[in-house]
Amino acid sequence: MEGQILGNRYLLLEKIGGGGMAVVYKSKDTLLNRFVAIKVLRSEFSTDEEFVKRFNVEAQSVASLSHPNVVSIYDVGFQGDVHYIVMEYVDGLTLKEYINKSGALDWQEAIKISIQICSAIEHAHKNNIVHRDIKPHNILMTKEGIAKVTDFGIARAVTSSTITMVGSTIGSVHYFSPEQARGGFIDDKSDLYSLGIVMYEMVTGRVPFDGDSPVAVALKHIQETPAEPRKFLPSLPYGVNEIIIKAIQKEQGLRYQSATAMIVDLNKVLVRPQGGFVGQETASNQSTIRMPTLNNSNISNQARNSSSAGKHSEAQKIKKKNTTAYWLAGITSVLVIAIALFFTISLLMKGNTETYQIGNYKGQEYSAVKAELESKGLKVIEIWQDNEDYDKGIILEQSLPEGTTYRDGKYTNLELTISKGPQMSKVPDVVGKEKREAQNDIKTANLTSSIAEEYNEDVSADYVIRTEPATGNEVKVGSEVVIYVSKGAQLKTVKVPNLVGKTEAEAEKLLSDSKLVIGKILPAGVTKGIVNKQLPAAFEDLTEGDSVTIFLTPQEEGPSTSTAPSTDTANNPQETGQKPTGDSASDTKSSPGKEEEVIP
Repeated sequence: MEGQILGNRYLLLEKIGGGGMAVVYKSKDTLLNRFVAIKVLRSEFSTDEEFVKRFNVEAQSVASLSHPNVVSIYDVGFQGDVHYIVMEYVDGLTLKEYINKSGALDWQEAIKISIQICSAIEHAHKNNIVHRDIKPHNILMTKEGIAKVTDFGIARAVTSSTITMVGSTIGSVHYFSPEQARGGFIDDKSDLYSLGIVMYEMVTGRVPFDGDSPVAVALKHIQETPAEPRKFLPSLPYGVNEIIIKAIQKEQGLRYQSATAMIVDLNKVLVRPQGGFVGQETASNQSTIRMPTLNNSNISNQARNSSSAGKHSEAQKIKKKNTTAYWLAGITSVLVIAIALFFTISLLMKGNTETYQIGNYKGQEYSAVKAELESKGLKVIEIWQDNEDYDKGIILEQSLPEGTTYRDGKYTNLELTISKGPQMSKVPDVVGKEKREAQNDIKTANLTSSIAEEYNEDVSADYVIRTEPATGNEVKVGSEVVIYVSKGAQLKTVKVPNLVGKTEAEAEKLLSDSKLVIGKILPAGVTKGIVNKQLPAAFEDLTEGDSVTIFLTPQEEGPSTSTAPSTDTANNPQETGQKPTGDSASDTKSSPGKEEEVIP
């Protein structure tokens, strides 16, 4: 199907995966100009109503979830007989590929990955969705090390009858729970069992059960007890070993009862790898007690002995009374000695060791409290938890109540539950992206967005200039990110210069200096002349780059080559600095001196 376009929008580029129900393609969203993953239902199932229904269940299940460790769903559709789901494209490896590439993981890395997976499972369970197919193949690892749970293809809303039908058990045989193998009741604890198997594989590099056939593996899940992970990895901390063993108990009632409870222990083991805090669930059914059987011989013996019992009853009463007195005297002596020893030891301890009292540390800054307690010889155990209401480092709970008296060394530790602050999310890099794509990326990061527009000469209109907070900053989930979007280059307003009386060249120069251009030159055909009119008129406002129409008056031809003075000069000889020449007869006649002249 590579090269095909679905929904007039999604271009299928290459096949990147597939399962029993569907094939996954890396695709390009041509509208938002981004990569997406599209899951296409296999053609052989497109006419099967049951498979189409299950395929749609996946879309509905994931669409109701919004969590950083769950792959986001963007769109659902069908084209002809092709049914598809558009999802977030994760550029990375599956956890299975990561394990195969790296081998057994460091236990701390495995715990951190498990916390992320368990957090996604917890979110799904709170939305009444059981995944039912938790396995490394369905965990995607981003290049930043973030785990994302995908493939809710067999997920189902939890009801009172969430039972897998015998003969159609769903899930991957190496990871599914005993109740899935039996076709029994499936609940949220089934997902936690599968997560326990995934943890087992992460720390040991192998699954606990394997066999020649799926049936053989399924039977082992039901019947056999797996070897503890420490058998294959002796250096594995006891705490990690205990968590895995509890998660993969055969009986649902003996496992973790919720993802939340499992997350608490996963966080604890990072600071207390030695363990000792993993509690064992107790089964609700009490064992049957076998009572001794009464037969005829018992009854006969009791009858024969009853007659002699009366004879000795008085003697036995006296003996019992004496024995009781001895016992009471002995017990009293022991108690007196114990009390004396207790007070003696207490006095000695008071003389050598200072006594302290536990205060109320809730709401205080952890760093200050830790320094104070450790200076008094009390070891502090840190348990960090996400908390929306308190800043990072604020103490939420303490294991010993206020007022508890202790002496240096009496208590080995004090557990303090400390806020990690609200759940945080990194602001994604959307600089240079189109506005709608940027908004979607912000939403995918579990943040909200608002748009602010501004002029920018370097960034095209409708594309992102920057964000506030900036890319990479960690902010509280749900926080608002302001996306600054370019409106393009800002066009400035200029005044039209006065061009009247200027030549065409002069007018062009004035307009250029004002960042304007000459438009039409009228009348047509005039190439040289003087501007006698302009549109728009002088001093009106225009935008840089606009044009101005000019009207020219043709210039007259230049002066002839005759040396005769101009009319103005002839009429005003004084302007030339010369005297009249007398070349004209009229000039001679008008001279009064000529009439008096006598010619000899």
